[in-house]
Amino acid sequence: MSEALDNTAGPLTTESGAPVSSNNQSEAAGVGGPLLIQDQVLLEKLAHFNRERIPERVVHARGAGAYGTFTVTADVSKYTRAAFLSGVGKETETFLRFSTVAGNLGSPDAVRDPRGFALKFYTEEGNYDLVGNNTPVFFIRDTIKFPDFIHTQKRDPYTGSQEPDNVWDFWGLSPESTHQVTWLFGDRGIPASYRNMDGFGSHTYQWVNEAGEVFWVKYHFKTDQGIKCLTQAEADKLAGEDPDSHQRDLRESIERGDYPSWTVYVQVMPEAEAANYRFNPFDLTKVWPQGDYPKIEIGKLELNRNPDNVFAEVEQSIFSPAHFVPGIGPSPDKMLQGRLFSYGDAHRYRVGVNGDHLPVNQPKATTARNGNRDGFHYDGRHGGQKNYEPNSFGGPYETGQPLWKPIEVSGQTGEWETPKHADDNDFVQAGNLYRLMSDDEKERLITNLADSISLVSRDDIVDRAISNFANADEDFGKRLTAAVSERRQK
Repeated sequence: MSEALDNTAGPLTTESGAPVSSNNQSEAAGVGGPLLIQDQVLLEKLAHFNRERIPERVVHARGAGAYGTFTVTADVSKYTRAAFLSGVGKETETFLRFSTVAGNLGSPDAVRDPRGFALKFYTEEGNYDLVGNNTPVFFIRDTIKFPDFIHTQKRDPYTGSQEPDNVWDFWGLSPESTHQVTWLFGDRGIPASYRNMDGFGSHTYQWVNEAGEVFWVKYHFKTDQGIKCLTQAEADKLAGEDPDSHQRDLRESIERGDYPSWTVYVQVMPEAEAANYRFNPFDLTKVWPQGDYPKIEIGKLELNRNPDNVFAEVEQSIFSPAHFVPGIGPSPDKMLQGRLFSYGDAHRYRVGVNGDHLPVNQPKATTARNGNRDGFHYDGRHGGQKNYEPNSFGGPYETGQPLWKPIEVSGQTGEWETPKHADDNDFVQAGNLYRLMSDDEKERLITNLADSISLVSRDDIVDRAISNFANADEDFGKRLTAAVSERRQK
């Protein structure tokens, strides 16, 4: 005899709370007859099921997340007045979502693709979102090219598949992508797990202290688990055997108490040094060499709690680089400037205008107070409070204190190219990265690139792609030319 069911939760009900008589048989017009429209349990259940899915993210659709704690380990008050960074030992609750970029919601984890590293700090001055990747650079420097770039990574409108011709045509015609592509096809292009990779804020951000002094910063999250990567062959095998490999690894490590952590650093550049720095400090295709601006340790990030519901807390989590707090602000980075709009707009479409009201997205150490009302999924939390400002009924008020310091601008409006600094070109840092690699790392990089480029159908696209790497380093170009030629002759 089977064990008795645990019925302590009480009777099954509809969404309105009415008890459900039967959850196994639909109402019918007689035995074997057609079903009845009066069966509201059936209709409610089917209608809700049809609407269980929301639009997946256009990019970063495939992801996993966890809650954690950020702890300050160094005094940085001379650089920023952000309260959550105000004292050694101070702790702030966080939520971190990892993701791949190009694949859809059902794609495997173990693929060659950048990884999203989106971190939400639930600070007492509001939520601060740091939306980065596991690479310090990106493929493009101006956000107007982002839809074009992503279209090359997604399915072709005619074939319905990702096409190597599209990928390499765009990269070959966009030489600024050479640095990031070198990263992507190197050993770190396929992390062994989310725990075994670094994270980066990637963009340059503004920090401002109590005295009003401005500093430009870049964030680095160095994994305490050590860097571990997969070869292409290992990744291909794992993706087929366990598409959820990275998600599973993260969840199970936290379940067993093996909490992943990262040591957090920043590079800091005084405002006055930006104008004459040898690289444009706001160009997302460039890094700041650490010989120029060494990393400064500021904290420790630990993930220690899994979400109770993946859909509610991971799929419906929303991040926006426009979510700043006092003491932190944007830079003139053209990619960042576009993302300040596009992330929030994407989530208002995907999750809804009240997505910030969902538990995973709500401020936890303070309360949101504003005049925004109504729309889908509005929960009436404001009651009868006035929804305008100023008002004389005890409503919230403006502070008159900007979160960050204004950026000085001059000149005429126009479609200007990103300003070039003394050592700026599209190839120098890609060449530097290649020359830092060991012989074995170079060989794997060449193999990965050649395997991909050799799939391209047109010679002119192949030639343009290879020429970008040859411009980065002569040896790089020669070895890649030979490897691609060998594969295309087979």
